[in-house]
Amino acid sequence: MASIQKTVALVVGSVFVLVGILGFIPALVPGGALLGIFEVNVLHSIVHVLFGVLGIAAAYTGLSRLYNRVIGIVYLVLFLLGLIPVLYINGALLGLVSINLADNLLHLVVGAVLVLVGFFVTDRTIAARA
Repeated sequence: MASIQKTVALVVGSVFVLVGILGFIPALVPGGALLGIFEVNVLHSIVHVLFGVLGIAAAYTGLSRLYNRVIGIVYLVLFLLGLIPVLYINGALLGLVSINLADNLLHLVVGAVLVLVGFFVTDRTIAARA
């Protein structure tokens, strides 16, 4: 049976890679938004692909719990930074990454899930509930 840490890192990593690749299409169109909702630009898409590859690698190297914890914290910090209007320069967070309210809420959800899994869920927790 695969560990919950490995499964979460692999699923999240795979979704990040997919979203990152898809993000290159609207990122090339000014004002483009992935699925018509999420603001993206080339740097945003590159970061998603990078985090995705790290998640997949973590799942296969025994570092999935560390990945879940670190990326979860990073995404919660991104959420908090996204709440500070003064950090937006030319419509991009720190002038680098295009994000909007939908992105920010997704950062909160992804960060919370990864932090909860990374810090509070073990395979024994899952087995005890079964």
